[in-house]
Formats: sequence, structure tokens, C-alpha cells
Amino acid sequence: MEEITWNDFEKVELRVGTILEVFDFPEAKKPAYKVKVDFGVFGIKISSAQITKNYTKEELVGKQIVAVINFPKKQIGKFMSEFLVTGFEDENGDIVLASVENNVPNGRKLV
Repeated sequence: MEEITWNDFEKVELRVGTILEVFDFPEAKKPAYKVKVDFGVFGIKISSAQITKNYTKEELVGKQIVAVINFPKKQIGKFMSEFLVTGFEDENGDIVLASVENNVPNGRKLV
């Protein structure tokens, strides 16, 4: 594992946002949803997430997640992803979202 400096960590904009809408993403190579997330003063952004094994679209709406919002936009097929959803692999290799225990204002930075 490569060590990083505190300055390196401070460059990563890990922010909390609330999922507003979830859409099917049938064009994705691996099963995924498109998610629209409110990041407060940073705006509403859209991305994709390979989280279909552990979450239904309905249970995701209103959930707060942790995401990296300062990567460049990334082309995924015909879709442009605006942030990186974060999570952890479970024992089956399926993604469990990184989220907060209690609600916090959208856009707050992980410290």
C-alpha cells in the first residue's frame, strides 16, 4: 500500500449527498443503476453505481451516500458520470454503499 500525505488526502472531495432519483441502466456492461444525488451547494449530479445486488431503486431514494465529487467527468457508454459513488465489497464481491449513520447537510466534507 502506498502512503499518502495529509495534503494528498485534503485534495479528495469526499462529500455527502442525498439520492433523489434512481434509474435503470440497461446499457451498462455490469448491472448498475443511474443515481441522481443532491450535494447541496455543489449541485445535483448524476452517476452510475453497480449496486443492484444489495439495493432496490425504491430503498435508495432518500439515502445519504459518500462520494468523490472532484474527479473529472467520466464517459460510461453514452452516459457521462459526474462523481464517484463509494462503497465496499461484501463477501460476494457486491457493493455496499459508504453512507452516514445520521443525516448531515448535503455537501458536507468527510473530515
